[in-house]
Amino acid sequence: QVLLAESGGGSVQAGGSLKLSCTASGSIFNTYTLGWFRQVPGEERQFVASISGNGGIQSYQASVKGRFYISRDTAEKTQYLHMSSLQPEDTAVYYCAASTYYAAAPTDEDKFFYWGQGTQVTVSS
Repeated sequence: QVLLAESGGGSVQAGGSLKLSCTASGSIFNTYTLGWFRQVPGEERQFVASISGNGGIQSYQASVKGRFYISRDTAEKTQYLHMSSLQPEDTAVYYCAASTYYAAAPTDEDKFFYWGQGTQVTVSS
């Protein structure tokens, strides 16, 4: 079964905002650290943000810090990536992911084992 499902991608002009959502099934949202990665075709997947299972720790890639904000809602079993001041360099397919960590927010892709299908974000100049 699909454990993570993203939504909210789209096209926006530079300086605009988007909110991505990722809904988790079962108990994964309540116990696992969650995160967002992005990938440009032909390039390696890049870490964007993560939030610990207990909600107390957040990590951000330097280029998005201050512009992106990650949050989670246990009642909705959903995590969000609030993106503001978007730039063309943010254009990518964004993936939500889950790790078995609880009290940490790792940034390494190899620490995440569950992945969504991805949602496209396109930012125009």
